[in-house]
Amino acid sequence: MSRVDSIRRLVRYDRLAFESFERSVRRLGWRKAVANHEIAHRSLKDTLVHILNVHEAWLVAAAQDRWEEVFRKPNRRAATVRSFSDLRRYRIETWQAIDGLMDDLTEARLDRRVKVPWISGRYTLEDAFYQTSFEQAHHLGEVIAVYWQRDKVPPQMMWIPLLTGVRVSVR
Repeated sequence: MSRVDSIRRLVRYDRLAFESFERSVRRLGWRKAVANHEIAHRSLKDTLVHILNVHEAWLVAAAQDRWEEVFRKPNRRAATVRSFSDLRRYRIETWQAIDGLMDDLTEARLDRRVKVPWISGRYTLEDAFYQTSFEQAHHLGEVIAVYWQRDKVPPQMMWIPLLTGVRVSVR
């Protein structure tokens, strides 16, 4: 399997995992989604917005050199996401912008250098894909902890079930 194919699988997984969590949080209701759960970005909604911010910053702004366009958008700020419809809209915009990158992905592009202002040094586009994926996993782990603390079954984020559709029994 080529590196491009591996990255495409990783992005597909990230998207499926994110959407699984978004659906689950939506089922909890808006009040629980915006409540302060004492996690890094306080609420479940703000954590989901942050995950999209990470994907957008690395894979749209840095990877596609669309900094100004990305950072002047008001709908990427957690405070402006005031409904599940707003969150859904922001998710769709973010993934569509990433799809543009995925359409033209090549081995050579994966080796291209990208830079973000909050981390010193320059990294490859391939590094950016892994950075966003691991950052998402870290924050979804926080969401899982909120579910466990409330004695609820968290959304699915296991690689094989999400990519294959195989059901798993979690007890």
